[in-house]
Amino acid sequence: MQGVDSFTRECPVIEVATGISAPAVTRALDRVIEQRGRPKSLRCDNGPEFTSRHLPGWCEDKGIQLIHTQPGRPMQNGHVESFNGKLRDECLNANWFLNLADARRRIENWRVKYNSERPHSSLDYRTPDECAKACSGLTSRIAASVALTATQPRSSGPSCFARIRGFCPR
Repeated sequence: MQGVDSFTRECPVIEVATGISAPAVTRALDRVIEQRGRPKSLRCDNGPEFTSRHLPGWCEDKGIQLIHTQPGRPMQNGHVESFNGKLRDECLNANWFLNLADARRRIENWRVKYNSERPHSSLDYRTPDECAKACSGLTSRIAASVALTATQPRSSGPSCFARIRGFCPR
């Protein structure tokens, strides 16, 4: 099981196991939330680990919207499908894993390199880590700006969100 940030293309987690359950998914997501904060939504396919009663209940408790792709429509989560292809081609097919511990180590090393060393054309040829760092600074400035405008009269101009439109700065 892997998670991919749809905006920065970062992969904050890859769980390597012989099988994965819904509780294992939520434990991995809890670790990501501890490090990065709670997302507004999760988009996933219709695998049994995502369609059991456990995950929807966990999402409801956390206030996270759960969005399932339509069966047979993998492109509704296209950036994840692209990530899966890269993981398969660059890591899984390129290595012979001796055991589960070896697989975890090699896949984690690949994940770190994917985030920190591999530029993406969709990110203006920046790495996911570079994009996330730029966006983190941007969102901090937005939050400060929103806090200021909340106590001051609103201008007739566009809000900071309208000007930025969700794009990372270059």
